[in-house]
Amino acid sequence: MRIKICGMSDQRLIDEAAALGVEMCGFVFHAPSPRNVTAREVAVLDTHGMKRTGVFVRQSVEEIQGIVRDAGLDLIQLHGRQSAEFAACFPMERIIRVLWPADYVSKEDLQRAVVFFAGTCGLYLLDSGMGSGRELDWPSLRGLRFPHPWILSGGLGPDNVAEAILACSPDGLDFNSRQENAPGRKSGELMEKAVAAVREQERRVCRDTTGQEGDER
Repeated sequence: MRIKICGMSDQRLIDEAAALGVEMCGFVFHAPSPRNVTAREVAVLDTHGMKRTGVFVRQSVEEIQGIVRDAGLDLIQLHGRQSAEFAACFPMERIIRVLWPADYVSKEDLQRAVVFFAGTCGLYLLDSGMGSGRELDWPSLRGLRFPHPWILSGGLGPDNVAEAILACSPDGLDFNSRQENAPGRKSGELMEKAVAAVREQERRVCRDTTGQEGDER
């Protein structure tokens, strides 16, 4: 299970996230957000091998290219409903395409959007709102077919992540506001609890699968 923690800015907490085995470290480049950072600030942060992910909302292609270069980013999360043509200006394997289920009147419409953007992204992320802390309707996502791995976001924390995994079987999880003591201030303790909850659910699934296989034999 891929784990991303978004809205990072503090080196000590980045160190802690890396020690927990987090795969992706998210940096928000969006001035209205309490988690906003600059390319200069991110450039000096050591992410210890975690994928350095930039979250972009309103920037132009040229602005994003400059920030990617100056901050040393690996992945580009398009969080502002950018077009497929916009995304095609970057290598597809570096793009995280954000989709908002609330934008679509039916699961079929959402499925068509997944297919439409397939050629311009390497990952999908389904979200309920930027740093909103709101949960998606997880069971409604079951059955969607993704040509690339997909990450679930929106209101995830240690108390509900097991339920979310069981409900819609994502390939990854994106934690943000519910790992904070205040907007923009991550908590090492809350991050640790969230990651521990994911790993425990993975162990449960493994035990259940092993047991089922044993019964079949």
